[in-house]
Amino acid sequence: MTPDPDVQFRYLVRNADRVVPEEGLLELLRSGRPLRVKLGVDPTAPAVTLGWAVVLRKLREFQDLGHTAVLIVGDFTAQVGDPSLQSEARKRLSAEEVRAHAQAVLDQFRVILAPERLEIRFNSEWLAPLTMSEVLDLSAKATVAQLLEREDFSRRFEQGVPISMMEFMYPLLQAYDSVAVRADVELGGSDQLWNLMMGRTIQERYGQPPQVAMTMPLLVGTDGEHKMSQSLGNYIGITDPPSEMFGKTMSIPDHVMVSWFRLVTDLPTEEIDRIEEGLQKGELHPGEVKRRLAREIVGAYHGQEAAAAAEAEFDRIFREGRLPDEIPEHHLGPGSTVSLPAVLREAGMVGSAGEARRLIAQGGVKIDGEPVSDLEVARAELVGRVVQVGKRRFVRFV
Repeated sequence: MTPDPDVQFRYLVRNADRVVPEEGLLELLRSGRPLRVKLGVDPTAPAVTLGWAVVLRKLREFQDLGHTAVLIVGDFTAQVGDPSLQSEARKRLSAEEVRAHAQAVLDQFRVILAPERLEIRFNSEWLAPLTMSEVLDLSAKATVAQLLEREDFSRRFEQGVPISMMEFMYPLLQAYDSVAVRADVELGGSDQLWNLMMGRTIQERYGQPPQVAMTMPLLVGTDGEHKMSQSLGNYIGITDPPSEMFGKTMSIPDHVMVSWFRLVTDLPTEEIDRIEEGLQKGELHPGEVKRRLAREIVGAYHGQEAAAAAEAEFDRIFREGRLPDEIPEHHLGPGSTVSLPAVLREAGMVGSAGEARRLIAQGGVKIDGEPVSDLEVARAELVGRVVQVGKRRFVRFV
């Protein structure tokens, strides 16, 4: 990529949602110095999804242009809980839960980010040692009126829904991160714009130049309706097996394909524009376009050979009705009968026994291709047989 600042600017903003102020980013790029580009992530879940990867990929783009990525793991702020888009207070995570999630995601961050020009910082480094005097000083740098400008805060206030002082502190603590690392640019999802703008305010109050805020669109999940979220189950993880990643991508509604191309693939903008035009004119078949999208996504995280194998397996299962080439095995414990919800959870096929019971009731669990309705199954009836959960999950009990 050319170091010319105007070319850098056009490349970086091409798929962004907001850049505030745009002229500020261009001025920083024209300065010729490597920028410090901050991304704060609160480890509140154990997997990095394609939705989370949108901003990580943008951070990688800055790295590739010679700038420094400052990835802040919000091990302190995660215990406070980001109130963005919340209608009520979040459940507070324990320090142990946060540390476990942080450990799980750090290696996944490195799948996307380059090791060069990368700083990984934990915000407990500067937030935990703050004295009460320093906390009061920070809280004095913003007003309640400013905090109530946030749509979620103002809505809850008008509806009489409680807002804790701890929630009010969250945007101030996140803003203080920008002060601590002297950020030039901060990245975030479009739901984070207010928080990023607070960072500009707090930096100025501490005598620093205000950062440029750059937000990325929120990736719609596999349901085609809601933001991709682990809590909603409508996500694809960047470490998902290739076949699962391919199959989940093939399940997305047609209307979100173009946005996925723009946010999760490296295809040039002009090519994506041609794809969008071809779909609108009926010159391209949506199914074939979706296959290409699935290949691009799997190839980005597992390589092109794995993408081809995942596509072939998808065809074996869905076109030919055959089983996958490789099926994981799970050893059954002793006993004459087996609780099917329990063993499906133990085998990692479902998130909980409750989810398994719902799927069984809906006909979504099959033994050797036949739907099963019983929760208790004779052990002898499971040994050596293949159980299918949903469309893409298989296990052989032994």
